[in-house]
Amino acid sequence: MTIPSPAASPTFWASIGMMAAITVFSSAGEVLMAAAMKSVGDLDLVRARTGLSGAIRAVVTCPPFFAGVAFLALGFFSLLFALNHLPLGLVAPTAASLPLVLNALAARFFLKENVDRRRWISAVLVGIGVYLLAH
Repeated sequence: MTIPSPAASPTFWASIGMMAAITVFSSAGEVLMAAAMKSVGDLDLVRARTGLSGAIRAVVTCPPFFAGVAFLALGFFSLLFALNHLPLGLVAPTAASLPLVLNALAARFFLKENVDRRRWISAVLVGIGVYLLAH
């Protein structure tokens, strides 16, 4: 009699899929929102030039803003779905920490931000922590 590995079970792959959806959607939403705010510029300066309505118009006419909102909503509903089907002890640490790792990568490669060594070290430690919690 052989004992099936956890990786062979459909529940394992469904869990991985739910965690990946939370991580990817949340990170994509945050990166798109950051890109939108960079393209709009300093909202205090925009408001000083065009008033509050001009600042609101600058934000809501920026396409990455709505894409970011949509991805953040998908991340939130993925989180709700995962909380409905998986233990909180797995979902909470994963949902709170893995987007930090993906955000560091996205900030470096998509937004061309300078990500310092401390942030890379913390991202690696977060990944190790999530791995240890999952096993």
